[in-house]
Amino acid sequence: MNLIEVKNCYKVYNNGVTAIADLNLAIARGEFVFVIGASGSGKSTLIKMLYREEKPTNGKVFVGGINVAKLRNSKVFKLRRKLGIVFQDFKLLPKLTVYENVAFALEAIGLHSKEIRPKVIKALENVGLKDKMRSFPNQLSGGEQQRVCIARSIVNEPKLLICDEPTGNLDPDISREIVSILDKINKEFGTTIIMATHDRDIVNKMKKRVILLENGVLASDEKKGSYVVHESH
Repeated sequence: MNLIEVKNCYKVYNNGVTAIADLNLAIARGEFVFVIGASGSGKSTLIKMLYREEKPTNGKVFVGGINVAKLRNSKVFKLRRKLGIVFQDFKLLPKLTVYENVAFALEAIGLHSKEIRPKVIKALENVGLKDKMRSFPNQLSGGEQQRVCIARSIVNEPKLLICDEPTGNLDPDISREIVSILDKINKEFGTTIIMATHDRDIVNKMKKRVILLENGVLASDEKKGSYVVHESH
């Protein structure tokens, strides 16, 4: 059963740049997929279309059976409640503790505090940060901050986790740590993971499905791929 289907998709920005051209993709439930490509290849546009930050100019984007391209703006929040999103730049709330940052995602959807606590603790345990729940973001390393972001994104047990360059600001050792946490989440909970990345070492080591975009076009799609990008000059 496919969780994501992208059909005959085009994205042309107002300045005339074609970011995505006639893209067709299907991603099954439980897959772990890397999206790679040089800067300007369309990676970020594809990722943003999945959580409806961008709409395709033409074509369809189905997430969990819903054509998100046709979703009204007032309904987008309902889609995002079912997703987890991990960004490169953490987006943590500096005046809240680790626990409060993760709980915030559940408070926003109106969950009762009695239900929130066990979920937050479980999410922090899954990323190895239970002992840091009273710390503030500025007391954490970059890798720890990104683990808080992952905890926040999985606290609602989403079926899909979208990661946009999650290791972009981290050194190689910490990057491997972050991806092994994502791998664990994928294997233990069956969470579908889509990760846009420039990290050659991680892609080559993990041997997951690799989707390569070049100038908005699907250049290759390999089940156990490696990082091969033709930089455009």
